[in-house]
Amino acid sequence: MNQIQSLLNDCLIKTKHVEHAAIIKLKDEIVPCAVRYALLLSSAFFKNLLHVRREGLYFKEKHYKCVRADECSIYLKNEDRGLIAVKTDSYILVATYSEGMYPSVCVEAVEKLGNSFMCLYV
Repeated sequence: MNQIQSLLNDCLIKTKHVEHAAIIKLKDEIVPCAVRYALLLSSAFFKNLLHVRREGLYFKEKHYKCVRADECSIYLKNEDRGLIAVKTDSYILVATYSEGMYPSVCVEAVEKLGNSFMCLYV
């Protein structure tokens, strides 16, 4: 768990454009994301992608409008906040950004880490 938290801090939080980050392991365990949010995002990718595109997603009691959603990534926005989720074969990487942060930097960092996970942790 410490290695994962270090990875999230080093690759995402230290960019200063990612507020919170988590990794959801699709097979066995969930770290360090709350179970219901992990299930929500997992379901969004595997069962409800079209619904997410049309209706958005409620996450932590806020409605997020879908900016982009495909089988690899979901970008959501709520006023001055946003959520980025990137799916690899084994994980879903989740990051949020808030006011004053650049969404494009958040997206780039999460996508880059997702590509690294595809190569290293599958």
